[in-house]
Amino acid sequence: MSFPWVLGGATAGSVLGALLLYRLGRRLGRKGMERLARKVPLLEPEDLDRAGWFDRHGGEAVLIGRLVPGVRSFISIPAGIEQMPVWKFAAYTALGGAAWNAALIGLGWWLGARWQEVGDYLRYVEYAVLAALIGAVGWFVWRRLRARREGPPR
Repeated sequence: MSFPWVLGGATAGSVLGALLLYRLGRRLGRKGMERLARKVPLLEPEDLDRAGWFDRHGGEAVLIGRLVPGVRSFISIPAGIEQMPVWKFAAYTALGGAAWNAALIGLGWWLGARWQEVGDYLRYVEYAVLAALIGAVGWFVWRRLRARREGPPR
């Protein structure tokens, strides 16, 4: 397999997957997401208003979001909700996805047969990421519960 073909296939797959989530966001719309937010524990409909940065930085948010693990997929939903033009969304997604895929594919080519050795070291990275995720979720839950206990500001 050649690098350009693998990169093209991976990027096409990234764009197609992102378009599915984009469509979900577009179909749900703002009202649908607000209804969904009411059903998710500790999530408030007002949290959606904090995503106002997307209005100002939509294209850049999609591009940069494609380079951040964990955000890569979910950035498609606010793009759909805010009805970013699909051609613009697909272009930013393809550009960011191609950069991400090129880095991963290039790393795989560079490591060659030694790629399995990396797994031994990645275990520690996985533990660190998991600890950070648990800490962030714990902090979020603690703040929400504290805010609900204290009630609305006076």
